[in-house]
Amino acid sequence: MKPKVFQAYSRKNIDKIPQLQKLSKDHLTAIKAVSSVLPFRVNNYVLEELIDWNRVPEDPMFQLTIPQPGMLTDEDLYSVADLIQRGEPDQTVMAQARRIQMKLNPHPAGQMELNVPVEQGDRIQGIQHKYKETVLFFPGQGQTCHAYCTYCFRWAQFVGIDDLKFASREAEVLVDYLRKHPEVTDVLFTGGDPMIMKTRLLRRYIEPLLEADLPHLQTIRIGTKAPAYWPFRFVTDRDADDLMLLFEEVIKRGKHLALMAHFSHPRELETPAAQAAIKRIRGTGAVVRCQAPLIRNVNDSSAVWNRMWGEQVKLGAIPYYMFVERDTGPKHYFEVPLHRAFEIFSDAYRAISGVARTVRGPSMSATPGKVLVDGIAEIGGQKVFVLKFIQGRDPEWVNRVFFAEYDEKAAWLDQLRPAFGEDRFFFEKQLADIKSQKTPQAEGSLSAFEPMPLEPVAS
Repeated sequence: MKPKVFQAYSRKNIDKIPQLQKLSKDHLTAIKAVSSVLPFRVNNYVLEELIDWNRVPEDPMFQLTIPQPGMLTDEDLYSVADLIQRGEPDQTVMAQARRIQMKLNPHPAGQMELNVPVEQGDRIQGIQHKYKETVLFFPGQGQTCHAYCTYCFRWAQFVGIDDLKFASREAEVLVDYLRKHPEVTDVLFTGGDPMIMKTRLLRRYIEPLLEADLPHLQTIRIGTKAPAYWPFRFVTDRDADDLMLLFEEVIKRGKHLALMAHFSHPRELETPAAQAAIKRIRGTGAVVRCQAPLIRNVNDSSAVWNRMWGEQVKLGAIPYYMFVERDTGPKHYFEVPLHRAFEIFSDAYRAISGVARTVRGPSMSATPGKVLVDGIAEIGGQKVFVLKFIQGRDPEWVNRVFFAEYDEKAAWLDQLRPAFGEDRFFFEKQLADIKSQKTPQAEGSLSAFEPMPLEPVAS
């Protein structure tokens, strides 16, 4: 395969993207306005190989990577676009963008205040520990991506507000934390995208884990969009061979290596480069698990998911999760009601073979945990959502079924009400205790973690 030179575009050089210059002036101004508020980064592979410019603006890959006018309210869009059209200084434009950003729930599901562990009164930077057995680590050099998804729930990492970032440049911090927490079996390197880093930098984080010889550490995961947005990272980039050697080294040291690949649309799997990347990754002994949220205007049809899961299985990757779009950023533009999400998942699930039914969904990564919409049923004359924890802040919640009143408009857990006359869901009191630091210290339970106060955000 012929190597390709990576070229990225952002808000600052948006006028250099030749394909966008064919849009109307108003449309381009709207894209500039939205990209002032929400992060925008795209590369030449996405522009040339994934977007069908004959179908713009309806093309799903265009919707997935290029900011859309509807992602902001009319009032907010106009307030920024007007400044741009008047030629106001960038500082003035960004000041208005900051005001809008703070209204968009930049860190949903308790990421900032609940997920960051505390030891001896100090926050451990660059780590999140929400679930007992899994630790998330944010390597400092991996806090960007080859291209940004417009729905990204971690958009706050990329808009230049340091107080909203998770990052660490010290692998020793991670190793020390794992030594103190033998309940942890999995480490997930996330971001951003760790695959944006050169292999020599990635080694600085992974090799210390291998050298530490932690018997309880079983799996190293890497969350990445690179197989979709820059598959050359694994095939023809200068250090692609060294990256494959690093993957092999992890396997040889007795650890399971899983690339948690974010594929949002089947088109991302259909290019020769993407297929070569998956084949090469699997050749090292690593496993590719595929996940993505259900996104209106991008993949909100059962046919798309059926085709995507089928293509993943054909390539030897494992369908893993269909997520519900999180309640952050431009959620109003992308969200799909829960009842519709369940219908889309069920219709696609029925039409795939058993080997693809490894996938779980639709799942909400909410404050208490990962909550599955497991069914819609009528019980005692009442129509209800059947919900189930597949992960929880307290491990005792996992696999527990509970019920919510059916609501056609609900798109997130906090929009649901308990069924059968209950005044609250079973987990709510304990979750409130966790938030208020009143839960007794319980060995082996994440309820014992101290919640973190939300820091003020610099404007």
